Amino acid sequence: MLKRVTTYIRKHGLLDRTKPVLVAISGGADSVSLLDVLVRAGYQCVAAHCNFHLRGEESDRDEAFVRELCKQLNVPLMVQHFDTHAYARGNKIGIEVAARELRYRWFDEVGKQNGCQAVVVAHHQNDQAETVLMNLKRGAGIRGLAGMRPMSANPMVPEGLPIVRPLLCTTRDYIEHYLRDKRGLRWMNDSTNSDLTFRRNAVREQLKTYSKAEIEHIAQTAEYMQGYVDLLEGKSTREAGIAALYENIRVFGFAETDKIYDALMKGEGGKTFTSKTHQGVLKKGELCVTTVS
Repeated sequence: MLKRVTTYIRKHGLLDRTKPVLVAISGGADSVSLLDVLVRAGYQCVAAHCNFHLRGEESDRDEAFVRELCKQLNVPLMVQHFDTHAYARGNKIGIEVAARELRYRWFDEVGKQNGCQAVVVAHHQNDQAETVLMNLKRGAGIRGLAGMRPMSANPMVPEGLPIVRPLLCTTRDYIEHYLRDKRGLRWMNDSTNSDLTFRRNAVREQLKTYSKAEIEHIAQTAEYMQGYVDLLEGKSTREAGIAALYENIRVFGFAETDKIYDALMKGEGGKTFTSKTHQGVLKKGELCVTTVS
């Protein structure tokens, strides 16, 4: 898990070890694993916990758990209490939307107060698959199919600290395996996750019938779509480069376009890639392709 996440952070240029990061932590498995991995990886972490007071004693239980965990990990913790129902009524919005607005505004505020470079959240591949499926149900174009980015603007404070998602490289199953079997760490379960009146929970229930491989494939598709969005918008991102390279070489059937792209960017001469019908060799910054007889 540690290697997987740090490799993903490095590949996408998400975080700098010399600057603090604000880690959003609810007490659930996802955020507990995120904080633990970032601490082990040597990042300067500041944890941030929101108590929305939506689940009675359970909300206070989660806060107490987070306080103890951060004490054990020697991580400074910021906690904010919200009257979420009052905010929702005052702004005539739903509870889910209210909680989202409140937390993202506060994350940016407290992150800046602590000199953080980014707000780090625990979205993973299951969350990515949920997002893509929800967008499909609503009727989505290419941007909807692109799902969540490894790094994006804060939805409530676009000019503020970026939102970073280092766990988009892994699934929920692997997160629980890491916590339970590798680290021996506990986490809290949110009882509202079983309430199917929430649209995302209903999609999450649907995803339980999907295999780990299917979830990974949906998440991978979203990453591909991000490349095509960037390509169409004329952005010079790694994802756009991979999409452009794929369109140029897809006729040859190579399965690892991303690895070919990265090798080309690093100038790795002599590296060989093969498909059922062709072989590609990197020479002087180019992929030289020949037919396999």
